[in-house]
Amino acid sequence: MIVPVIVTAVIAFLISWLMGFKLIPWLRAIKMGQVINEIGPTWHKYKEGTPTMGGLMFIAGTVIASACGYTVLGLMSGKYFHDPFSAEWKRLIINAVCCMAFALIGFDDDYHKIHNHQNLGLTAKQKIALQIVVTAAYLAAMRIWGGIDTSIWLPGLGDTDLGFFYYPLMMFSIIGIVNAVNLTDGVDGLAGSAILVTAVGFMAISVMLNCPGNLIFSAAVGAALIGFLIWNYKPAKVFMGDTGSMFLGGAVVAMSYGCGRELFMLISGVLYVIEAFSVIIQVCYFKLTHGKRIFKMTPIHHHFEMSGWSEEKIVFVFSLVSLAGSLLSICLTRLS
Repeated sequence: MIVPVIVTAVIAFLISWLMGFKLIPWLRAIKMGQVINEIGPTWHKYKEGTPTMGGLMFIAGTVIASACGYTVLGLMSGKYFHDPFSAEWKRLIINAVCCMAFALIGFDDDYHKIHNHQNLGLTAKQKIALQIVVTAAYLAAMRIWGGIDTSIWLPGLGDTDLGFFYYPLMMFSIIGIVNAVNLTDGVDGLAGSAILVTAVGFMAISVMLNCPGNLIFSAAVGAALIGFLIWNYKPAKVFMGDTGSMFLGGAVVAMSYGCGRELFMLISGVLYVIEAFSVIIQVCYFKLTHGKRIFKMTPIHHHFEMSGWSEEKIVFVFSLVSLAGSLLSICLTRLS
């Protein structure tokens, strides 16, 4: 099993890293530069014009490496020839397509921002509508071809059938995580580092639950992010854009489904949940108190940034929060 994982990781890293040498100058040449939000921290203005849509680097690395790694796994085990269309293989394909579908929504959003020369792309209603379509298609595909039913694994209870309520609960959770990861991408290297930790956690969980396909996918995500982070750590030479952040949001969902632990998208993804809830709390408090704020700025990483934390410190501390969520998921897996 170790050989396919190594092959996957090496291919994912090399594709993501090497693409930077060509993609970044090309994005700069066609003026695909980031537009900085005017209401954000004023010192972020120096980042204006930094090439965006760099998420294409780790998207290509993840998808190509996953296909290569799973093929190597199949050739070594013999399963590739006897059952090339197993439920696990189908789930891997469905997960990859889902991630790319979310990435396309992000790409459309990035394009509108750059084309309109402002930090506003698709409207919130347009984004949610498209995300609902993708999520509904994903859940349907998983039910029809991926062998997923309406049961969800709960700590201490095992598989619990939620019946009809499974679908609205998962619809809300999936869309919430995708948008929460998007919110996390506000500091150089933050989203990539946090999800790198999450991916490594899912690699461990996949080994424990004997989910080789998900192990391959998680390894591809993690290694591709390492290649990307070489270009994205402060000072970032490229941003992932909504193209990349929405792909990664889909990847968190995919890694959870890939090991049959849908709940872990919220546990391993606790950092993204915190980021999202900081915005919700701020907005609600602002409206209820007629203009007062709890945080200096949201998402919450901007609160710490405006409190004097360096971007490097934010990335380190927030990655530790992500690590805590992953460790909790691993402990729950050991106890099951």
